[in-house]
Amino acid sequence: MPEGLRRAARALISVSDKTGLIDFARGLAGFGIELVSTGGTRKALAGAGLAVREVSDLTGFPELMDGRVKTLHPKIYGGLLAIRENPEHEAAMLAHGIAPIDILAVNLYPFEATIESGASFEACIENIDIGGPAMIRAAAKNFNDVAVIVDAEDYPKILAELTAHGGATAKALRQELAQKAFARTAVYDSAISNWLAEETDLSAPPYRAFGGKLALRLRYGENPHQAAAFYTFAQKREGVAGARQVQGKELSYNNVNDTDAAFELAAEFDPTRTAACAIIKHANPCGVAEGANLAEAYERALRCDPVSAFGGVVALNRKLDSAAAAEIVKIFTEVIIAPDADAAAIELVAAKKNLRLLLTGALPDPSTKGLTFRTVAGGFLAQSRDNANVDDMDLRVVSKRAPIEREWRDLKFAFRVAKHVKSNAIVYAKDGATVGIGAGQMSRVDSARIAAIKAAEAAKAAGLPESLAKGSVVASDAFFPFADGLLAAAEAGATAVIQPGGSLRDSEVIKAADDKGLAMVFTGVRHFRH
Repeated sequence: MPEGLRRAARALISVSDKTGLIDFARGLAGFGIELVSTGGTRKALAGAGLAVREVSDLTGFPELMDGRVKTLHPKIYGGLLAIRENPEHEAAMLAHGIAPIDILAVNLYPFEATIESGASFEACIENIDIGGPAMIRAAAKNFNDVAVIVDAEDYPKILAELTAHGGATAKALRQELAQKAFARTAVYDSAISNWLAEETDLSAPPYRAFGGKLALRLRYGENPHQAAAFYTFAQKREGVAGARQVQGKELSYNNVNDTDAAFELAAEFDPTRTAACAIIKHANPCGVAEGANLAEAYERALRCDPVSAFGGVVALNRKLDSAAAAEIVKIFTEVIIAPDADAAAIELVAAKKNLRLLLTGALPDPSTKGLTFRTVAGGFLAQSRDNANVDDMDLRVVSKRAPIEREWRDLKFAFRVAKHVKSNAIVYAKDGATVGIGAGQMSRVDSARIAAIKAAEAAKAAGLPESLAKGSVVASDAFFPFADGLLAAAEAGATAVIQPGGSLRDSEVIKAADDKGLAMVFTGVRHFRH
């Protein structure tokens, strides 16, 4: 027999989300469990013909202040917190007329959905639940005696438990539900605290909390010996977290990470202006291109590094069509992510049963504010999202020669891509496509050389007589500390450079650009990505 069985005689239900409510309440009533409820929940239960007591009947106190005060009463918290079979607690309950509450079902005011909707500050404040989290925490603390449900998904689990044990719940389930309950209130409070920090323009509040809901159990993490899971925030951002997986194997940890990187990069390109494709491998782009259509954009992105693209992630900024799908499926690809896909494209992808196809419904806005964070030993780093856009920067020509129109277009394109390449990042681009990418090197000159090598190899693979970098432009995510990186780019065939500037040796770098006849533009904005 399971340990710690507790027969349930009374359930308090107070929910904003009424999903599954009536069936759940009927199930409880079927075990002879008395139903107690508040406001709208009580009306819904009574309207379904269920016998239900109003909370004020237990407390002897009416709801006050537009419902802000209704469950904050000793008779509620005594019923939740009393330790059964504890003589002192039992005596206190008897002396003060406190009835035990054995099951608590609460889902909180929809604060996360309210802020997501763009509601007014006042509306958001009114959707901060007070009594709900307090009751949840009380019941969870007393899981030895009380079962607490914070998610409608758990209603069937509770009813099955009651059926299995003749109207009783086992300690193991109550403890499991308590863990979920504490996590839920923590996530809820983190959403409120982060919203308030943003509303009051606090970039470094004294305490910072993050929380999420389990979206997917993963087979393992970056490596097979690491456990992993995928959690989502309440605050929505179009991308892998909210995508619909049309087909393919379950996503892995690395798939999620790479797909997120790919889609954020693809979103940098306005779909009303151009079709764009980003091919990602190990969170770095191996090819990015614009095109008259997605098929052309993909082919041009693939040309940059066809070897590394094998087993990569393809992100598109427009609805996937059959022409693009037909090209993408020609080589092994792990994931395709796009805002949408037409029926013919879905059918083509379906022939590759392991290929994951994710549809997001929309693109994320690269200019949106937000937070990013990563763990370090003993803590975590938090920062605002890099939402800087090259179109909004004060671009300054510092060389004797100014870029020509074609170079200007490619310089902006290359700097847009460099934002999404691991530092030190060097990106060669020509005619709206990357032709060589150097990522994640310890020195900038090495990144420049590697990118040039990639451009030469890509030309060889395409049967072209000279490197793709000939006549290209080059973007650097940060300043050139010495002229050597710029000279390597000039040697590779670049004719124009875009970089943040700000080095102590800027004058040396500018002179080197002038000596080589390069046009150079400073952005004043750095795009380190670690």
